[in-house]
Amino acid sequence: MSKATRDDAPLARQAGAYAAIRRALLTWHERARRDLPWRRRSDPYAIWIAEVMLQQTQVKTAIPYYERFLSRFPDIQSLAAASLDDVLKAWEGLGYYARARNLHHAAAETVRHYGGRLPENRADLERLPGIGSYTAGAIASIAFGADEPVIDGNVARVLCRVFEIEDDPRKAPGRNRLWILARDLLPISTAGRFNEALMDLGATVCTPRSPQCEACPLRTLCTARRKGRQSSLPTRSPRRPIPHHDVVAGLVWDRPRSPEAHLLITKRRPDDMLGGLWEFPGGKVEPGESLEQALVRELREELAIEVAIGEPFMTVHHAYTHFRITLHAIHCRHVAGTPQAIACADWRFAAPHDLDQYAFPTADRRLIAALQKTPLEVTWRGES
Repeated sequence: MSKATRDDAPLARQAGAYAAIRRALLTWHERARRDLPWRRRSDPYAIWIAEVMLQQTQVKTAIPYYERFLSRFPDIQSLAAASLDDVLKAWEGLGYYARARNLHHAAAETVRHYGGRLPENRADLERLPGIGSYTAGAIASIAFGADEPVIDGNVARVLCRVFEIEDDPRKAPGRNRLWILARDLLPISTAGRFNEALMDLGATVCTPRSPQCEACPLRTLCTARRKGRQSSLPTRSPRRPIPHHDVVAGLVWDRPRSPEAHLLITKRRPDDMLGGLWEFPGGKVEPGESLEQALVRELREELAIEVAIGEPFMTVHHAYTHFRITLHAIHCRHVAGTPQAIACADWRFAAPHDLDQYAFPTADRRLIAALQKTPLEVTWRGES
């Protein structure tokens, strides 16, 4: 055998393996493709909205939000023309609200710079707010037929197992290797179908725990399965301990003895976490502070007001991606100072039955639900 033939043999085997993976996956997907609402539409806008919602949300959770969002904002022009408050209200409960703010901003940019039509190439898509490598690849390949790869959690898991990749896909070396591999695997002119097939395989068969290897179209081609390593891949670096914070929120009433009583609510600044959402004012409890001391301090710093402390109302436990909170809600009476938007974007007094008009974080929504069911009977300090 000549040297040239020996050198070409590994490349030929690799090309053959890639071709076999493409054939097996696309054949399987013809019968196993998930019937999802955004796959019944061909317009790029609908695909974009779906891909953004699915960045941090499971499919079954995203579907009703997707359908309501598309009903409320059926095209880029309507989304761009809407107020951010309306967009956040439509997104309320879905979490990761930066996605909604970026969608709103990107819609305005698309109207301004692209005539209200999403650009077709990956580079221009990635210039829009909130569109990163994965979302750009998904839109370009699925909506426009471009030969662009995608790497999300499902795709990364499939590739790590099939090719026995040891690198952590959440770290740069692993991510870079997977992007190169995903591009090499792409079939010409059917990248969108192939990307959907990879995502569906990871979501329904090659799952994080207890993968259904016997039902997998790649079972004879998967290195991890052959070596019995499917449950140990992808590699995950140890996670840091998740911090916990005690947070206090004031239910600040203007006229607590009146049936016309209103509650003070504040709007978070655009660049803050949960930016643009309304909340009950307050903040983190500092070391050495009681809940009441923290609340009085926070209301002075945020709004320049003084309050009389009443009874605790309820406690809510809530988990964010990188930390956990215990939210302590306490009734207060506004006694001095005109509220000022010092550490917030806006403020207003609202009747409890009107709070549903505003977009609130999930933890605050639980307070609202309880408030609307509970008569106001508060004992203030110094009263028997």
